[in-house]
Amino acid sequence: MIRQKPFVTYVLLAIMVLVFGVMTLSGGTQNPLVLVQFGAKYNPLIVEGQYWRFITPIFIHIGFTHILMNGITLYFIGQYVEKIFGHTRFLIIFLLSGVVGNFASFAFSDGISAGASTAIFGLFGAFLMLGESFQDNPMIVSLARTFLLFIVLNIAMDLFVSGIDIAGHIGGLVAGFLSAYIVGVNFGKVASIKRIISGIMLLFVAGAILYLGFSKNM
Repeated sequence: MIRQKPFVTYVLLAIMVLVFGVMTLSGGTQNPLVLVQFGAKYNPLIVEGQYWRFITPIFIHIGFTHILMNGITLYFIGQYVEKIFGHTRFLIIFLLSGVVGNFASFAFSDGISAGASTAIFGLFGAFLMLGESFQDNPMIVSLARTFLLFIVLNIAMDLFVSGIDIAGHIGGLVAGFLSAYIVGVNFGKVASIKRIISGIMLLFVAGAILYLGFSKNM
């Protein structure tokens, strides 16, 4: 049955591929004018009121290698997270992580940026939440440790590769970690106090980053 399959992951991938195809036909996915036209994060236009640019960059990619790497990662990681959290919770984690990651990019990066990596890092953060909340489950703890190593390696690579939006990645990671507490999981229970504190922290972090972004870009 469709409900038992990670169809949200597949839909997200389909949207990204469709957008990539249309952008390619419209002048190229690495053309700055095309990127801005299709909704990449561009600080001057966000300041002017185009706040939807915190969402649209999640579905835009810059070049074939970019969408290939993000697409493969989302395909494999998204299926795990969607099965564990459920379709709706997974989508909430994905979108919240992407948006807060773009808040961080807005605050700390002046360049044009786009990509699903902010949201994908949020999925990594969700795995860390599972490792903390279900320490009595050896399989989950093992997966969480694997993803922690993967996160450390990716952030280390970000430091040495030019053009990587590390602020967006870290913002997405933090948002995914906190939003996973807020939405909970399909199995077991997350303590109510953790969910409340995580909600407050997410609002504070997102608000503070956004305030900093507008202060720097106005």
